[in-house]
Amino acid sequence: MKKTLTILSVVLVTLISFNAKAQDDKPQIKSYIGLFGGMSYPGGDYVKTDYNNNKAGFAKNGATFALDGAYYIYKNLGIGATVSFQDQGELTTADAQNLSNGYSTSFEKDITNVTATGRYHSGFAMAGPQYSFIFNKFIVDLRASAGIVKSFSTPIISVVFDNSSTTSLIPTQLSSTARAFAYGGSAALRFNFADAWDVGVKFNYVNSDGVAINNTGDPGTTGRYVTKEPISVIQATIGITVHL
Repeated sequence: MKKTLTILSVVLVTLISFNAKAQDDKPQIKSYIGLFGGMSYPGGDYVKTDYNNNKAGFAKNGATFALDGAYYIYKNLGIGATVSFQDQGELTTADAQNLSNGYSTSFEKDITNVTATGRYHSGFAMAGPQYSFIFNKFIVDLRASAGIVKSFSTPIISVVFDNSSTTSLIPTQLSSTARAFAYGGSAALRFNFADAWDVGVKFNYVNSDGVAINNTGDPGTTGRYVTKEPISVIQATIGITVHL
């Protein structure tokens, strides 16, 4: 009997030790800050190339970099925030020719020259509630967010008509440095490879009704006239985070 109790005691201690070790191996939900980088893919009107759609942005796939973090206020619930920069490219020669053809048709011209200079550069500052789940050594973060999009530059688009024109009208879409409200959400998967460090992937969606665009040479009701550029992107990034 004594031998049996001894064996049972050893088994019980072993199980308790094993369970404690398993708990220790699980990552803990801790506040963190991290650096992420990857690709930003425009969508909606932002990526369209239709001359007749004044909201079409001709945006391209580009790089994005972000500073991301979260502070947990109660168990798995926290407040997350992201500050990012993204480059959504510039208009191509084909885009400029597309616009030239459209203006020629609208104004009944034989030749129209469209030049586009500059790139789409913008930044997001977003924050919102975040909830995290633990699966073995992985942490899943789900976040809803709202904030602002800040345009640092948009392409400058100038339209010059042929010499047969009796007007000196030169419609020009200026570069925008406006701000606008934005909202979105994100999902991330982090792998806890060390006590204080995680590596992971993050997918981020941001949408905005758009930043204001100023113009010179108002063509009136004829032709294309852009006053606001909607912004919609999906970003896929990888990064590393450090626990606070």
